[in-house]
Amino acid sequence: MLFRFLVVAALLIGTAHAEPTPPADDMSRFMHERGLLARIGDVGEKMGTKASELVLNSMAFLGVPYKRGGNDAQTGFDCSGFVRAIYEQTAGLLLPRKAEQQAAATEKIDKKDLQPGDLVFFNTMRRAFSHVGIYVGNGKFIHSPRPGAEVRVEDMGISYWSKRFDGARRVATEEPAPLAAR
Repeated sequence: MLFRFLVVAALLIGTAHAEPTPPADDMSRFMHERGLLARIGDVGEKMGTKASELVLNSMAFLGVPYKRGGNDAQTGFDCSGFVRAIYEQTAGLLLPRKAEQQAAATEKIDKKDLQPGDLVFFNTMRRAFSHVGIYVGNGKFIHSPRPGAEVRVEDMGISYWSKRFDGARRVATEEPAPLAAR
């Protein structure tokens, strides 16, 4: 897991502007062949440290299968289980289990204010906040989409997602100031 994270981090940092030459190691070759680096664009250069960690950690799970109620890489993830696992592993924060609960527990933000690491919500089951993903930048998000699919990066601008966009939320990742400092 740590190896995958380090490989993805190196790839994102080292290939932000140009299409890389085919890499030598297996993980790098896999990322290159699937066009994963091109899909996320120059995100690596534009993020803060915590957001960068969240996005890079989430990229390590590309290809993990969807599993209803799933919340780990060994058995698979559903959308909210994926988001919850990423925030718990990366930021040490335990988000609620369901997408609509995650929306209620986080700060509403405008779509124009989205930053990498923010949560994006969609109405995919004829109810508000029925699907969630993590914004990675450049109008793209990573998520565990549906049965038969795998964790992947998608463009929020495509018709399916833009019609179903429900809102964006920001997870407070900083500790509140001590009472004496307020």
